[in-house]
Amino acid sequence: MLRYVVRRLMWVIFVMVLITLFAFLIFYVLPPGDPAVSFAGRVPTPETIAEVKKIFGLDHGIWYQYGLFVKHLFLGDEFGWPGFGFSFASREAVRPEIIKGAFVTLQLAIGAAILWLLVGIPIGVISALKRGTIVDRAAMGFALFGVSAPVFWLGLMALYIFWYKLHWAPGTGFIHFSDNPFQWFTHLLMPWSVLATLFAASYARITRGTMLEVMSEDYIRTARAKGLPERTVVLKHGLRSSLIPVATLFGLDFGGLIGGAIVTERVFNIPGLGNFTVQGVIRGDLPVVMGIVVFAALGITIMNLIVDILYTYLDPRVRFA
Repeated sequence: MLRYVVRRLMWVIFVMVLITLFAFLIFYVLPPGDPAVSFAGRVPTPETIAEVKKIFGLDHGIWYQYGLFVKHLFLGDEFGWPGFGFSFASREAVRPEIIKGAFVTLQLAIGAAILWLLVGIPIGVISALKRGTIVDRAAMGFALFGVSAPVFWLGLMALYIFWYKLHWAPGTGFIHFSDNPFQWFTHLLMPWSVLATLFAASYARITRGTMLEVMSEDYIRTARAKGLPERTVVLKHGLRSSLIPVATLFGLDFGGLIGGAIVTERVFNIPGLGNFTVQGVIRGDLPVVMGIVVFAALGITIMNLIVDILYTYLDPRVRFA
């Protein structure tokens, strides 16, 4: 078990090195012209360009620049660890802004993840057990709607119905939990529900498909022949095996949301990483965009590591391999 975890951890480090290399190539090497001009913003002054070259070592060779980039990421810079530099649009360090936005995005992602797991997995299990019935058709109809409906449309329709028409929800914006826990919950309830509808639909379809396959296996028939209660057969033997592809999908989905739910945050005016990314792109603030890309990649690789470790619990064959 320990060797398996160490092996996966080494793989995460290798992947992060590759990601930093690709991020460096995209933002330092591939843009045409002087990269210092790209990093300095849309209308940079000569002083700003000179400052950029000094900070990023752009007057040296490519590999020196990459080494400096990796050094700042892993060892930090004058603004702290990890070293993301500073925004040339706001003239402030990028790291505190990423941390602040990530904290908001994490609240959005965790709440939505809890909802879509609590909704999607039970719907998939019930649909598989009631295959061919009206319950199964209704569940798959919900899944088809959730997969097909665009996130921005769901968000706007939720605002129109529950805020503008019914006045059940407070609308857009974000309230910190420490300021008012109740308003924090009510402001995030609609964004949570919109994201959960999208993801729960996919999880319901995957859970249904895997449950139908697992429930026809020989060991399920053996468990029933031994006289085990149907609840034990379904939950302990059937659902546990069915959760392996669900865990894989959850790691990718949640890891991706850590980098920012761009559309949802824009629709509901939530100051998370997604909103921060859009602002960086609009202003041409490449240090901000680059920092978020690396941070999001780190979140995805960490979630994949957690999922790999979770495999050893869901499927003992992984642990003994």
